[in-house]
Amino acid sequence: MHIKQLFDLTGKVAIVTGGGRGLGQQIAEGFAEAGANVVVCSRKLEACVEVSEGLKKLGVDSLALKCDVTNPEDVNHVVKETLEKFGRIDILVNNSGATWGALVEEMPLEAWKKVVDVNVTGTFIMTQAVGKVMLEQKSGKIINIASVAGLKGSNPKYMNTIGYNTSKGAVITFTKDLAVKWGPSGIYVNAIAPGFFPTKMSKGLLEQGGSAILEGTPLRKYGSDSDIKGVALFLAAPASDFVTGDILVVDGGANAM
Repeated sequence: MHIKQLFDLTGKVAIVTGGGRGLGQQIAEGFAEAGANVVVCSRKLEACVEVSEGLKKLGVDSLALKCDVTNPEDVNHVVKETLEKFGRIDILVNNSGATWGALVEEMPLEAWKKVVDVNVTGTFIMTQAVGKVMLEQKSGKIINIASVAGLKGSNPKYMNTIGYNTSKGAVITFTKDLAVKWGPSGIYVNAIAPGFFPTKMSKGLLEQGGSAILEGTPLRKYGSDSDIKGVALFLAAPASDFVTGDILVVDGGANAM
């Protein structure tokens, strides 16, 4: 297969949760640039509509849908609308996420539950609904957005986010276990573990601990707007057809220290 074919998504259909901003938007744009039709969904419909209109200008089709991934009715609506519009689902990116900063001993229980509900339960609900379609197709690629925070402990001087860290560790285990269970059915399940990217979610953290974070990053820089696109495309495209159950770390080398 020619190298261009290995990274071609022409005619494929992708759902990107949390696609209205940040890493989700970057991934959606990368898929569209590679030829995929993309459904972007999140709790904020207006942001998704704006992204979706931009994707259409790239020559592909797109849907913008409102979705709270912790709500099965919303999730089923996204799946239904996607199938009615495109007839299939080839790629799912579980990107919707939440975080909360607090000392462990002061973390409100409701905050813990919210983070785990969005990051873990939401990933399960969306994967289960889309997975039923992929199991019928006997094909599909699922990409979960984890985090380097789920791989090890983090410095409390700038990252007191035990709920977030725990949830991303769960996403990593979820990814590996599901890859084993659905691999025989032709479904690939991988995860991306990003390091620090300047997004709305990470803004406060980077303002507080930016110098320490860069000191602990061998490349001495944050992730850019294009640093996640190629990685996500690799996991969505034929180029990764012998890769499943993997956690691809994109962190400027921080996890190597």
